[in-house]
Amino acid sequence: MQEIKFSFEDLIVYQKSLDFVYNVCESFPKEERYRLSSQYIRAANSVALNISECSGNNDAQFNRYLQIALDSTRECVVCSTIATRRN
Repeated sequence: MQEIKFSFEDLIVYQKSLDFVYNVCESFPKEERYRLSSQYIRAANSVALNISECSGNNDAQFNRYLQIALDSTRECVVCSTIATRRN
């Protein structure tokens, strides 16, 4: 079977959103794995999902989904800040 590759799969932000957060969350203490890591993973997955969903759409739709991905990225920043403050 021939492997299909989509153009969004080459985007660094897409690739990093898939890998980074899981590596970070693995280092969380056990009690945070069920609180903060759950939200963090959902937000990071949202980045990747919205980038993939907008791929190939017209410019207006593309920009709308990229804005949603950016909003999810901001949510990841907040999760990172919370994790840092809680050590």
